[in-house]
Amino acid sequence: MRKIKLLSPRLANQIAAGEVVERPSSVIKELLENSLDAGATRLDIEIEDGGIKLMRVRDNGGGIDKDDLPLALSRHATSKIYELDDLEAVATLGFRGEALASISSVARLALVSSTSEDSAGWQVVAEGRDMETQISPAPHPRGTTVEVRDLFFNTPARRKFLRSEKTEYTHLEDVVKRLALSRFDVAFNLRHNGRAIYAWRAGDSQLEQERRVAQVCGPAFMENAVFIEMERGSLRLWGWVAQPTFSRSQADLQHFYVNGRAIRDKLVSHAVRQAYQDVLYHGRHPAFVLYLELDPSTVDVNVHPTKHEVRFRDNRTVHDFIYSSLHHALAKVRPEDTLARKAADLGEDTPGIAPYAVSPRPLVEGIAAGEFKGQGAMSFAPSTSGGYRPGYTSVSPGTIREQMHTYGELLASAEPVTARALPQTPTEDIPPLGYALAQLKGIYILAENAQGLIVVDMHAAHERITYERMKAAYAHGGLQTQPLLVPESIAVSEKEADCAEQFADIFKTLGFELQRAGPETLLIRQLPVILNRAQAEQLVRDVLSDLIEHGTSERIQHHINEILATMACHGSVRANRKLTIPEMNALLRDMEATERSGQCNHGRPTWFLQSLDELDKLFMRGQ
Repeated sequence: MRKIKLLSPRLANQIAAGEVVERPSSVIKELLENSLDAGATRLDIEIEDGGIKLMRVRDNGGGIDKDDLPLALSRHATSKIYELDDLEAVATLGFRGEALASISSVARLALVSSTSEDSAGWQVVAEGRDMETQISPAPHPRGTTVEVRDLFFNTPARRKFLRSEKTEYTHLEDVVKRLALSRFDVAFNLRHNGRAIYAWRAGDSQLEQERRVAQVCGPAFMENAVFIEMERGSLRLWGWVAQPTFSRSQADLQHFYVNGRAIRDKLVSHAVRQAYQDVLYHGRHPAFVLYLELDPSTVDVNVHPTKHEVRFRDNRTVHDFIYSSLHHALAKVRPEDTLARKAADLGEDTPGIAPYAVSPRPLVEGIAAGEFKGQGAMSFAPSTSGGYRPGYTSVSPGTIREQMHTYGELLASAEPVTARALPQTPTEDIPPLGYALAQLKGIYILAENAQGLIVVDMHAAHERITYERMKAAYAHGGLQTQPLLVPESIAVSEKEADCAEQFADIFKTLGFELQRAGPETLLIRQLPVILNRAQAEQLVRDVLSDLIEHGTSERIQHHINEILATMACHGSVRANRKLTIPEMNALLRDMEATERSGQCNHGRPTWFLQSLDELDKLFMRGQ
C-alpha cells in the first residue's frame, strides 16, 4: 500500500475546483455572488469566446482591503462566516471560501480592488502555481474587478470537456439571468465578444420588476402571468406564475428563489406540480418566477457543493404553504383579470371589464325535458343571485325529467330574451365575456364584449363548471365510507407501518381505516365508497410513500378528482348540441364566476379573445 502524503496546495485546489468550477458559467456564478454579497448595486460583465478566453466582472461593492487580498485567494478563507452559528443561519450567497482559490488553480486570475472612493487600489495575481500570489498597486475606484483568463489552461483533460463557444455562452447567460431575477435592485450589464447583450437597470417598484422579468423571461410570460403575494407566519411567497394556458414543453422557465438564492428542490417542484395538476395539459410544464422568504435558521443551504439544493427544517409546512398559495392564486383568476391584463399590455382602456353581477331577473334558461336520455346534459339550478345557472346533476334521468317539468313552467312564464347587443352608453357594465351572438358548428359560442370577439369552446367550458361544482359538493358532503366484509391484509415495511400509525388521522379523513396487525402488516378495514373499484393496496402504498417523502399525500384526492373529472366530462354539454341565446349567456356568466374557468379539466383553454385591433389587422383596415 502506498504511503500517505499531504496533497500540495495546488493539487488540493484543483480537486476542489472539480466541485466548484465545471465550466465558465460556474466561474461567473461564483464571481457574481461574491459581488452581490459585497453590496454591489452595479455589475459589468465582459465575456470573450463564451468565457473560455476571458471573463471579467466589475462591481461597485465594498471592496477588499490590501491585507486581505492574499487571503482572498486562499482555501477556507472567507469574510462571511466566523463561527458555527453563522453557518446555521447563512444569509449570504457564497460562504465556503473556496471559489477564488479553486478558480485561480485552473486559470489565470487577476483581482483588483479598492475600499476607498479615490483611485487607490491593489492588485493580486495568481496563475495556477502553488498558490503564490503577487500584490502590486493598481488604480481602481471603490469596488472590485476580477479577471479570469484561459480557463483550464493547465488542466488539458478538463478543457477537453468544454463545449462549443455558443453552448458555453448559453450556460453562462442562464446564470446571469437567474441572478438578475434574484436582485431587482442591482443593474446588470453583459457584453460578449465586444458586443452589448443586456443592459438591465435597477428598480424596486413592481412595474420596474415586471419590466426586468419580461426582459429575462420574455414579454409573452408577463402577458400571461399573475402576480401573487402570500404570507403565513414567518413564510412569505411572492412573484409571478403563468396561467396554465402558457405552459411549456420543457421545464425551462421555472425560477424559484429561497431568500434570494436560486434553487431546484424536489419538495418545491412537487408542491408546484400539485398546484397545477387540475389545470395543466398532460406532459406540459408550468412557468413561474417565485420568491420564498423565511427565517434563515429554518433552512440549510449547505447540503450541496453548488448550493443548488436546500433542506427545510419543516418540510410539510413549506410544502403546504407553497401548494396552497399557488392553488388559490390560480383558482382566483377570472376572465376579467385576463382581459384587463391583455388590455393593459396593449395600452388600452378597459371599459366595463369588471366582475359582472347577474341580474335578479332570470335570463330565460331551460332545456326541454325530453332531451335528457341518461347521457348527461346541461341542467339548470337556481343561483344565489336570483338567476338560473347551468350545472351538472348526478341524479337519475327520471328525477331530472321531474325537475325539468318545473323548469318548463319557468320557461313559459319568463320574459323572452333574444341576442343582446352591447349597451350604447359606456356607463353600463359589460360582462367580461360579453353577450352571446351565435353558435358556430355546434361547438363554439361567439360572443361580443367591450374589446372584440370572444370564442368559447362550450363543452370545455361547461366541463370545468360542472367539475368545480362536483368537487365543491363532494367537499361539503364529506366522504361516504364502506367497511370491508373481509379486511384486506398488505405487507409493508416497518417504516411504512409506523407511518400509517403516525398519520392515522389523515387516512381517516380520506375515508380509510387502517389497522396495524403486526410489525410489518397492515389491515385495510374501510374504504371510501367512491374508490370501491380502485386498487386499494397500491393506493395505500403510494400514499404511504408520499407521506414518508413529503409529509403529505394528494394521491387519494387526485384519484377522486380524476373520477369526478370523468363524470363531469360525460355530464357536460356535448358538441353539436344546439343552445339557445339565453343558454349561451347563462354559460358565459357561469364561466365568469367559476374558478379555473380558463381551462377545462384536461388543461385545454376554454376561451380566447380576438380584439378589434387584431380583427382590423386581419382585414388590413387603417393600413
